[in-house]
Amino acid sequence: MKLTLLLMLFVPIAVSMCRGEGEHSKMKEPTESRAKGSYEKATFAGGCFWCIEAPFEEIEGVTDVTSGYTGGHKKSPTYEEVSSGRTGHFEAVHVTYDPAEVTYEELLDVFWRQIDPTDDGGQFADRGSQYRTAIFYHNDEQRKSAEESKATLDRSSKFDGSIVTQVLPAAAFYPAEDFHQDYYKTCPVRYKSYKKGSGREDYIKETWGDKVNVSKSNQYVKPSDNELRKKLTPVQFVIGVRSQHLTFNLIPLFE
Repeated sequence: MKLTLLLMLFVPIAVSMCRGEGEHSKMKEPTESRAKGSYEKATFAGGCFWCIEAPFEEIEGVTDVTSGYTGGHKKSPTYEEVSSGRTGHFEAVHVTYDPAEVTYEELLDVFWRQIDPTDDGGQFADRGSQYRTAIFYHNDEQRKSAEESKATLDRSSKFDGSIVTQVLPAAAFYPAEDFHQDYYKTCPVRYKSYKKGSGREDYIKETWGDKVNVSKSNQYVKPSDNELRKKLTPVQFVIGVRSQHLTFNLIPLFE
C-alpha cells in the first residue's frame, strides 16, 4: 500500500520528467500484411506491467504488447482506481502474436521467467491484489497449455514454495493510460532503476541465471499433449508417447 501511494504521487510528476529521456515509440505494428484473424492473443499478469511488457516485445513473432487492466468489476478503470486495490483488476499485458513464428507455449516460458510464481500477495516490492500473477486464457487450448505448464513447473522443484499463479478465463481488457505504454522506452533510466530497486531484476538473475533470455535456437518448451496430438498420428501418440516407446532428444526446461 505504501508503494502504491508513492507511485500515485510519482506518476503525474514523472510524466513530464520522462519526456525527452527516451524516444517515444508507438506500439509495434505487424511486420507484414496478413489476413485479419491470423494473429492470436494472450494475456498475462505479472505484477507491474512496466516490467512485463518489455520482455514480450523482444520476442520475434510478437506484433503488439499493450499494458492494461483486466479481471476486475469496474468498466474502464483508471490507474489510480486500480492502484487502490478496490476494483479487483490485475495489472496485465495483452500480447498479439503470430502463431506461425512463436507458439503460446514459448510465451508461457517467457512469462514464468519474469515473475515469482510463489508469491500470492503481489510481486517483489509491489504489494496488493492488483499485482498478483495470473495467466488469462482465451480458449480451451490455451487453458490446457497453461495448466500443463504450471503443473510442470510445480513438479520441477525449481521453487521452494508452491506455484500460486492463477489460470483464469480472459476478461475485458482495458488499455492503461498512454504514459504506461512502452515505459521501458520512454523512461529507460527510471524503468531500469525501478526494476532493480523493486527486487525483480536480482530475483530473476538469481533464479534463472543466463537462461533469462532464451533464444529460439536453444530454447526448449516441453510439448503439451495438444501439440503432440497435432504432430503425431493417433497411433504414434498412444503407442509412442503413452508407452514411452519413442525417444526424443530433449533438454528439460526446468532443471
